[in-house]
Amino acid sequence: MNVVVVESPAKAKTINKYLGSGYKVLASYGHIRDLPPKDGSVRPDEDFALEWEIDSKSSKRVREIADALKGAENLILATDPDREGEAISWHVLEALNQKKALKGKSVQRVTFNAITKSAVQAAMAAPRDIDMELVDAYLARRALDYLVGFTLSPVLWRKLPGARSAGRVQSVALRLIVDREVEIERFKPQEYWSVDANLATPRQDKFVARLSAFEGKKLKRLDIENEAMAFAARDAVRNGKFTVSAVEAKPTRRNPPPPFTTSTLQQEAARKLGFNASRTMQTAQRLYEAGHITYMRTDGVSMDEGAMRELRSTIDTQFGKEYTPADPRRYASKAKNAQEAHEAIRPTDPSNTPKSMHLDGDQARLYELVWKRAVASQMESASIERTSVDFTEPSGKVELRATGQVILFDGFLKLYQEGRDDEEDEESRRLPQLKQGEAVQVEEVKADQHFTEPPPRFSEASLVKKLEELGIGRPSTYAAILEKLRERNYVKTEKNRFIPDDRGRLVTAFMENFFSKYVEYDFTADLEEKLDQVSSGDLPWKNLMREFWTDFNGAVGDIGELRIGDVIEKLNDVLGDHIFPPREDGSDPRTCQVCGTGNLSLRLGKFGAFVGCSNYPECKFTRPLAGGDEAENAIPSEGLELGQGATGPITLKSGRFGPYVEMPNGEDKPKRAGLPRGWSPDDLTLEKAIRLLSLPREVGLHPSENEMILAGIGRYGPYLQMGKMYASLPGVDDVFEIQMNRAVTLIDEKKAGGGKGRFGRAAAPPIKELGESPVTGKAVRVLNGRYGPYINDGETNANVPKDKKPEDVTLDEALNLLEERAAKGGGKKKKAAKKAAPKKKEAAPKKAAAKKAAKKPAAKKAPAKKKAAG
Repeated sequence: MNVVVVESPAKAKTINKYLGSGYKVLASYGHIRDLPPKDGSVRPDEDFALEWEIDSKSSKRVREIADALKGAENLILATDPDREGEAISWHVLEALNQKKALKGKSVQRVTFNAITKSAVQAAMAAPRDIDMELVDAYLARRALDYLVGFTLSPVLWRKLPGARSAGRVQSVALRLIVDREVEIERFKPQEYWSVDANLATPRQDKFVARLSAFEGKKLKRLDIENEAMAFAARDAVRNGKFTVSAVEAKPTRRNPPPPFTTSTLQQEAARKLGFNASRTMQTAQRLYEAGHITYMRTDGVSMDEGAMRELRSTIDTQFGKEYTPADPRRYASKAKNAQEAHEAIRPTDPSNTPKSMHLDGDQARLYELVWKRAVASQMESASIERTSVDFTEPSGKVELRATGQVILFDGFLKLYQEGRDDEEDEESRRLPQLKQGEAVQVEEVKADQHFTEPPPRFSEASLVKKLEELGIGRPSTYAAILEKLRERNYVKTEKNRFIPDDRGRLVTAFMENFFSKYVEYDFTADLEEKLDQVSSGDLPWKNLMREFWTDFNGAVGDIGELRIGDVIEKLNDVLGDHIFPPREDGSDPRTCQVCGTGNLSLRLGKFGAFVGCSNYPECKFTRPLAGGDEAENAIPSEGLELGQGATGPITLKSGRFGPYVEMPNGEDKPKRAGLPRGWSPDDLTLEKAIRLLSLPREVGLHPSENEMILAGIGRYGPYLQMGKMYASLPGVDDVFEIQMNRAVTLIDEKKAGGGKGRFGRAAAPPIKELGESPVTGKAVRVLNGRYGPYINDGETNANVPKDKKPEDVTLDEALNLLEERAAKGGGKKKKAAKKAAPKKKEAAPKKAAAKKAAKKPAAKKAPAKKKAAG
């Protein structure tokens, strides 16, 4: 008997079909061990000893594997063919060794790039040992990420209350988004004009040409700077007699793009399907585990020789021999680390066309994208003729140019055309037949005003592309990084573009001013190269850790004495342009316009940073960091009526926990709904308010459970619900847009993962939220207790003084009371005794069991364009 271990039940089910009765396939359900989220899991002082922990679910799975091995001769570790897969196999091996479950057993490692019968059987015939170089690369990355997170995040909590976390790659990705926003804000639009003429040949073929020279000077895009010059040029064209002075036709060939890597798949799925990186990778994982596509975490663009033959045969059958080039196309990988450059993502059987597969929803759409890209990569080039025609008038001072292109043979374009993040103007108009010396008639001339535009905000596709270009992170980690930025509320998305939240701007400003080295693009890319050297066996992982930790730990120590006041003062200065934009009346933007004497400054509060008046509490003016400071920005105390709803007027109001909408509900209490995070009261419309008040929304009946699936927004954010089962949704838009196929998939995945019950019973709301504790990193709140109001920081309780109203307690007062209480040794929260067995802890890694293997978005509004037609 052979016991085979893979990551997932779906993969196990597919492999089971290809192996005989002498094999038992079990799933580990991903990683079985991890570093526990507490101090001391990585110990630099003990040469970076690692403390691993197995949770109860993973312990059960390890026991199942150990039990299956009692009657088996061989253990075959068949996890994914990359660094994470190698690490999972190593963890399983270590855990089984500690259970002494491998005595007398043979241990083999096999990998396959596709879950097909031939690939699985070929892998079983060629086993190897665990590649400890890949495991070392995993250990280095895991230890680095842990040390950065658990060392830097507490610094953020203490010095910048309201901040959530920092990360090795996460902080750099956030900086890219923030830097782009700053670039957009500082952009100064430049006016320019274009002059276009509608021309006609003697045969009455009509086309458009653009002014290319005026007053004897060749024109560049921005050379016509004002209306006067544009109108003079327009009149000169209108009065000119033009003839063809030159015709130039350039034949060119356009080659197909290579098949998908992880990064290019994420980019193209974002452009063409609107998928975020997480959705793309989850869908690709399901396609891979079902045996439909090859492994989806890869930097490589090469393909198996047999796969290329199958693709060329499919092209012959589907499109004809003229679409099949004489020789197969071979693409070279640009990945720096050859060990992680696997075969490109492709269909396992190209003859399985998208229409013949009968897949549903996201899987059908993504499979079609992968199939088209892979097939197109082996098709013939497109033949294109680009033509440019120049026109002059007798004086020679005014010239026009028309450009166009003709596709002579479509080649791969018949099947596939690569998307773009930001479409550029492409002269793809078809021109009529024109001969040198031929006269043309000017029918109409237009002078149009334009303004230069700032660079666009990053989309998921363009951000992934930028990270890859800079060598930051790895494509397989991008989905998790972007999701983390959303979870931390460091960014929001509008029209599929990233916009930094104020919290994200604060964290980036803090990092750039106090930990600048660790958010530099070159430093992060250089560290990534060293990690690649670990995986190739050229650098011991602990050498890398020692070099990094020495500098990093010193930098953390250097700011240990830094006061919060110093941080606020610095951020006031650095973020001044953003927090205090110039006022139209020219007055000092830092002067409070409510009391007239106070100075506005960055302050810390319930939801992080805000702007407040120095005359507090006499002047209670506050506003968000980037909000305007005029009175009209506030919601009137009586509310703002948006329009009529089903049962009466819908009103926007401001409450204790932020803005909300309200609508009468007959004799019952009015129906209310708080504005979701990222929704601004300024942008709220009646339609949006009606949709919000209509939640939860019925998506449809689950086909097998026959229960209604609901979509709504709760205390933990957007969610799906079926009975007592809940599943989180990525964003607010999904609540209103998600359809049945995806909803059923998410519910079923949650169910398969053991999700159950409600989010938890809501506790009584606190009297006051004060901010985050610099000691515990948790929220400091004033609460109602059995014996009166008290203060809690997640670990210690302190009574509110009898002569103090609980609503008037400040963060500083609360911290002093908590400190006094802790110093007396009291006030600690009691922890309930747990009957469950303690979690198992594992020692640092052993290498004895494994042998080393062979080595445009909404930016600044430009001024309104002017048009003048002749």
